Amino acid sequence: VSFESVNRPGYFLRHQGFEVKLMQNDGTSTFAADATFTRVAGLADSSWSSFRSVNYPTRYLRHSAFVLRIDEITSATGRADATFRVVY
Repeated sequence: VSFESVNRPGYFLRHQGFEVKLMQNDGTSTFAADATFTRVAGLADSSWSSFRSVNYPTRYLRHSAFVLRIDEITSATGRADATFRVVY
């Protein structure tokens, strides 16, 4: 899955240096890989969701200190930080 901004079409969440930023799609395969995640059962609650990086498959989307990042998850806090409730 990829996360495209509703307010800024063509801008996606992309990791760069393991921090996640909203960036304009430049059409490259690197951008596509950096902006693509695999949705899996939540690491802290399997009824919710976690998102594994496609090009860094040991790292998951998580929030930490008010910043979105992709990190390796090694603790209960990390599992909680990497678990999201998806709503539409």
